[in-house]
This record gives sequence, structure tokens and C-alpha cells, in this order.
Amino acid sequence: MASSTDPLARSINGLNPQAIIEKITRTKIYESPFWKERCFGVSAATLVDLAMNLRAFGGVYGSSSKATDFLCLTLKMLQIQPDKEVILEFIKNEDCKYVRILGAFYLRLVGKSFEVYQLLEPLLLDYRKIRHQTSQGNFELMHVDEFVSALLTRDNFCDISLPRLTHRQLLETSGQLEPRCGVAVKLRE
Repeated sequence: MASSTDPLARSINGLNPQAIIEKITRTKIYESPFWKERCFGVSAATLVDLAMNLRAFGGVYGSSSKATDFLCLTLKMLQIQPDKEVILEFIKNEDCKYVRILGAFYLRLVGKSFEVYQLLEPLLLDYRKIRHQTSQGNFELMHVDEFVSALLTRDNFCDISLPRLTHRQLLETSGQLEPRCGVAVKLRE
């Protein structure tokens, strides 16, 4: 049961939500001690506690490609699909930066393009430091705004292929998004 999707979960782009993460990476997650010990029987309520204990983010690391706790919680979120309100609370959380970036990462995987831009662009003004666990297992500093910028611009992040985003300019032209204001304009407000 620990590796099966909630029967009430919605498919994403016609797929099992877990299929967003490549099979080899999912296998590494299922083999992770964190997954086996901490992610069994997790609900949306207990997920918050696990997310608050995160101390770094990343994909797989080391010579045997172990999955990070961040990646394990991402897969768990794909399995249980917490309500949108829960995800919004994750993203709005200013006290715990790792809860915020976990919510942002999940939204980037499952959200519609206009939602992703609308909800993640304000995080470009969050300059707090976060720890990134590299593929070698080392840690390096990054900032939340760099993390969000990577989510908005890259095709692959944390060893997961991100779904394509509709270009922002097309969403502006179709009226789904307002034109983006620069950082200087936001700071004056």
C-alpha cells in the first residue's frame, strides 16, 4: 500500500500521478529508508509535520543514487493529492522555507500553467537561503528565488522531468495572466 496511489486521486494528464516521476527514480524512492520508515500511512495532516522537518532539497545523490527526503515527500504528495487549499498553505508558509518549496515543487508538477505563474512568481521575492543536496551528496547554498526561477524556466529539476509550461507571453495574450511587473515596481508598492 505504501507505493500505491490513493484510489480517489485524480489522474494528471491521463496518467497515474506517480508516473510524473520516472520509474527508476520512483524505485530509488521506494528503496529509501525514509520512505519505508516515515512515509507509510501518511495523510495530508501528517505530511505537514514531515515537511517541517526537511533540512534540504534535492533529487537523488551518491554513487548508489539514493533519494532525498524531499523527493520522497514529493512522491507521497503525488500519491495522496492533498487539497488545493493545503498546497496553497504550503506555498504561503513564510515560517518554514522547506514547506514552501515543497508546495511550490508539487504545484509545478500538477498545476495548470497560469496557476503556476500566478502562485510561484511572488516567491521570486523570497531571498532566504536553502540547502541543496547535489548529486554527489554535498550541500550547497541556494536561495528560494533561485529555486522558483528554476521551476519556471527548466525542463528538469531535482532529477524529475517537469511538465511543459505554456509560455507566459501566450497566457498574457489570451488574457489568463496580467503582464508581469518588475521587481522594482513590486518593491515600491
